[in-house]
Parts: sequence; C-alpha cells; structure tokens
Amino acid sequence: MGEIMIGNTMMDAPLTLLALLERAEELFGDQEIISWIPDPNDRSDRPRPLVHRYRYADACRRSRQLSSALANLGVQRGDRVATLATNHYRHLEAYLAVPCMGAVLHTVNVRLPPEQLIYIVRHGGAEVLLIDHLFARLIPPLLANCPALRAVLVMGGPQGLAASLGDKVFDYEAQVASGDPYFVYPQLAESEASGLCYTSGTTGMPKGVVYSHRSTILHALSAALPDTGNISRHDTLLPVVPMFHVNAWGVPHSGLLAGSRLVFASIYNDGASLARLMESERVTGGTGVPTIWMGLADALEEAIGAGHPYQLQLKSLLIGGSAVPEALIQRLDRLGIQAIQGWGMTETSPIGSISRLPPGIDLGSELGGHLRAKQGPPVPLIQARVVDASGADVPRDGVTMGRLLVRGPWVAERYYLSDSTDQVVQIGGQNWLDTGDIASIDGYGFIDIRDRAKDMIKSGGEWISSVFIENLLMDHPAVAEAAVIATPDHKWGERPAAVLVLRSGAAASEEDFRQHLMDRLDRFPKWWLPDRYIFVPELPHSSVGKVLKRALRERYGLTPPG
Repeated sequence: MGEIMIGNTMMDAPLTLLALLERAEELFGDQEIISWIPDPNDRSDRPRPLVHRYRYADACRRSRQLSSALANLGVQRGDRVATLATNHYRHLEAYLAVPCMGAVLHTVNVRLPPEQLIYIVRHGGAEVLLIDHLFARLIPPLLANCPALRAVLVMGGPQGLAASLGDKVFDYEAQVASGDPYFVYPQLAESEASGLCYTSGTTGMPKGVVYSHRSTILHALSAALPDTGNISRHDTLLPVVPMFHVNAWGVPHSGLLAGSRLVFASIYNDGASLARLMESERVTGGTGVPTIWMGLADALEEAIGAGHPYQLQLKSLLIGGSAVPEALIQRLDRLGIQAIQGWGMTETSPIGSISRLPPGIDLGSELGGHLRAKQGPPVPLIQARVVDASGADVPRDGVTMGRLLVRGPWVAERYYLSDSTDQVVQIGGQNWLDTGDIASIDGYGFIDIRDRAKDMIKSGGEWISSVFIENLLMDHPAVAEAAVIATPDHKWGERPAAVLVLRSGAAASEEDFRQHLMDRLDRFPKWWLPDRYIFVPELPHSSVGKVLKRALRERYGLTPPG
C-alpha cells in the first residue's frame, strides 16, 4: 500500500520586512531611537554632535513617507536605491522604506576610494541615491559616471545644499515631508530581493551579494537568540559596525524585531566618544571590530587612572570582522565587560558563528578562555564543516586544519550579475560555500579560524597560522597592532615576518618579542617563530577595519604566499 502524502495546514505568511515594520509600529511604538549626528552648521573637520531622539512610531511613519516619496520619483519594484551614509535614524528609515516598497536597498561603503564607489553604484544599477551631507562632494562624479542614477537625496546638511548641486539633487527632509504617511505597501514574496551589499574588494573589484526578505528575517531571528546575540526589548543596542557593512551585522533588524532601544553614533566612533555615549544612554550591548573596542578599552582605562571612571551598564560586546586578540578579551574582562567573538562574511549575511560557552564552563576558567578565543559554534540554521584537500571532513580534534565550508538559508551561492559558482563546493548533493578560511573544529563544535587561505604561510611544506602568532604578539604590553606575513626563503620557500605597531610611548626590541614568543613555546612549534620583526607607525586597513596584508607585502617588497 503506497504512502499517502498530505499537505501541511499552516498559513502561508511570507517572511518579509513588512512584518518587521508592522510589528515595530504595533507593539513598540514608544521605544526610543537615539542618534548622534554631525551639526550641519559646523563646517570643521569634526563637527560637534547633535543628539536626535524619536520613537519607533516616528521611524515607521517617516519610512512610509519616504517610500511614498521614492515612488513619486519613479522607484519601482526591484529598483536599487543606494545609500552612502553613516549610522543614524535616517539610514534606519531607508532600511525599512526601500525593501518594504519592493525595491532593493543597496548600501555602499563610504570608506572606499571614489573609483570603487563609482564602480559599485554603477554595477549595482542604482537609480536613486540617499547620501549624507558629509559626502556631498561625491555627488557630481557619481552623477557624471553612473548613467542610471536619476535622483539624489541629501540627508542633513545646511539649508540650500541640495538645491546648489543641480536639478537631480533633492533635500531628504523635504522629500519625506511630501510623502504619504499612510502609504500602502505591496504584498511581496519572501524570495524577492531586499538588500544588496558588496564585499570589501581586498583582492580585486568588490562583488555584490543580494539578500532576500526571507534570508534577512531568518538571520534577524537567529541573531537575536540567547546563545547568539541575546537581544531583547530590555536592551539598549549600539551598533558601531557600520550600517553600510552587511547591514550592521543585522543588529538594526534584530533590534527592531525584539523592540530594543537603538543608539547610533554616526562618525563618533573613537573610544572617548563611545564611552560618553554608552554612559549617557545606558547602552547594554555593542557590536564592532577589534580596533573600535581597543579604543574603548583605552578610554575606559584612562578614565579609571584619572579617578573618574565611566558608569556603564554594558553587559557585553560582540566583536568580529577580524581575529580578536586574546589580550583584548582579557582587557575587557578586567573592565567588567564580557567580550563575545563572532565570525561571518558578506556572503553569510554576515553571522556564521558566535563564541558563547557551553553550560558548565566558567568564563574565567582556562578552558573557558581557550574556547572564547575561538569563533564559536555555528549559529542556529547554519551548518559548518572543515574538509581536507579531497573534500573529506577532518577530525573534530581542534588541531587538524582544513578549508571551512558553510551552508544555510542566508548563505550566498553566487554573486550579483555573475553565473559563476566557483566558490561553491558540492558534497553529498548539497551546496556548500567555500569561505576561503583555514580552520579547525573541536569536540564542542567550536570553529577556530587559523587564517585566510591566502594568508597562510607554507614553510618547508607545513602550514603556519599568521593569526595565531599575531594573537600571541598582541599579548605583549608594548604592542598596539601586529600582523604576520610570508617572506620568501631560499631554503624553506616561505618564512614568517612580524610587522608591529608599538603603543604610544612604549619601547621594545626585536629580542624582547622573540623572547616573549619563546616563553610560549608550549603553545606552538618553535619553527613558527618569525624570522624578522618590522616596526612601523601604523598598519594599512581596509574600509571595514581589516589589516591589508597584501599591501604590507607590496610595501616591504615581499612576495605574497604561493
């Protein structure tokens, strides 16, 4: 007798960002959104901050008005609306307005050089651009080189700025004021595109990743779970990670979904400014790259030393974007702040793993410290595996290294306007994304990313993890930043060199660092020791805060790894 297949009895309610907007309107209308924004009348290089406050109900009403205004400018379903903006309430309005009307929010990295900005806006096909007044100088070259761009809306700035820039340039506030606060959104399919974000382009021109409504909502739900971001309506969240960089790691979406109080810092992301903002707004959680939180730790320690410590309510900081030095985790511990490491990439929307400890393991224990230095287990709905050159899974012993593969409902299979699936590996009939990272996995399921494949050092046929040595060097009190790169060697093929930035006023020699590593030889083989130590005033960084090791190799006449 054959099996009888029956249909499910569940409603077909699409997972779209409209559900997020309507929930924020109906349940959390009184919740607060705070933004530090540059004073438009202050023409200095660093304008003084103004504090803007309003509530979820205001944000949702203005988002509907913005959608109406964009529709009046001719924006239709599937059109790309680009943003060139920092973190603030107007950018949040675009997060809601653009995808809810069926268009695609195309966030553009404001830190890229003009030629890459033009390439991304043109390649993405944006027809309308929302841009901070701080970047108004970019409007003429963008209009001249992006033929699809037919309207630019300037967010903030002195009165009359938009009108002075041509007949395609409009004032954002005037456009919002002209829009219908009761704009009716279309019914969208959850598979439709909601966002477009480009990779940082450290090894070539940036590549676009298109997020769907479904992938964005599922990512927001997973990111808010207790063992992931642990986000609730009782939290006050400060995403310092830019809103142009993978949707600020999804924090605005998760925060709106949970009903959290939201705080945005715009350009004020130095340690002292963040400390003041966190104190005044009672921030409980923040997200950012290691360099941001190093600056915060400096400011907090300086205030303690001066006898005027900040009174913070900060419970935790989520740190990602690059490997987190153990020394930073320990500094934040001493300041009473729990540092939580995460891993992800543009292609994973971005959260792939979060390093929260399993039950029974204490934060201050040796095992707890060891695990917190890793990138953690995959978050719910993400699968991860580490494979060898043949595609077979390596042992989950925390030692054996291989290529990190991931899959899940918010993981990309290809890039925008590209049919190539070179980055996809098929195993057992399933598609897996090859992340380009070399990692191990331990018995707890914790991913430990040892390096980017292109940054691993192959010496005498054996691999050396540059990230591991960098973390040990960061333990030295004189070191502000460290990078380890491959140098050519006649005998071994490649050998490691350490490039170091010393803290202000600190002094240390090559021999000091050699001895510092020698004292830790119980943690790595002796042949991993760097052959050279190069002292520099600063390291080159990408637009999202990652150290550009290719630039270091080029700068010092060193060849890249083979």
